[in-house]
Amino acid sequence: MVTKAEAFRALHHGRASGDPLVLPGPWDAASARVFAEAGFPALATPSAGVAAALGYEDGQTPAEEMFAAVARIARAVDVPVSADVEDGYGLAPEELVGRLLDAGAVGCNLEDSRDGRLLDAREQAEYLAGVRKAAGGRLFVNARIDTYLRGVTDPDATIERAALYVAAGADCVYPIFAPPKALPLLRAGIEGPVNAHAGVGASPTPAELGALGATRITFGPGLQRAATTALREITKGL
Repeated sequence: MVTKAEAFRALHHGRASGDPLVLPGPWDAASARVFAEAGFPALATPSAGVAAALGYEDGQTPAEEMFAAVARIARAVDVPVSADVEDGYGLAPEELVGRLLDAGAVGCNLEDSRDGRLLDAREQAEYLAGVRKAAGGRLFVNARIDTYLRGVTDPDATIERAALYVAAGADCVYPIFAPPKALPLLRAGIEGPVNAHAGVGASPTPAELGALGATRITFGPGLQRAATTALREITKGL
């Protein structure tokens, strides 16, 4: 697992502008195999997409079911899999890390808001530091920053949180829903890789987001929702 985690970490470094790491978001084993067979070097599960596949609303999936779903996805493919585990489900860092490793994940996505409000940034940094200490190098930690999601549009607020999270040991930060025009400023103020959210088939493209400063691209539940839309169209002909 350490070797696969190191390989996943290496994918985030030394990337040229306009060539970000693109991580599709599988919601089950079948979709994971499709993405791996297409040649993507790693995958990143979306909690909302997995929730939908399990029959839950976003944020309502029991932790046990989420970890079980991640385990099925990780077993189905040979490429590294990072898992979106929302805000950590109230688990202590040691238990969270243990469950992620047991599921076969090599990375995790942890968000800094709960019940519609931003968490205290220093308390979140302490939690991330605990995760880093428990995981060592066995997990790639992507710290999601929910400032833009929660209506805080001052880039400095995002940069301040990013600095705390990177100092706590985060490998990457994810200012979800940051507008593309803010990416160059965020890139200049943030140390280390930056994750950006892309729409499925939308503009800007992953390459354009990479040119603006994104190191890696994820899609949230967009791919799962696009697949569901396609399935609805198929059913019309049945």
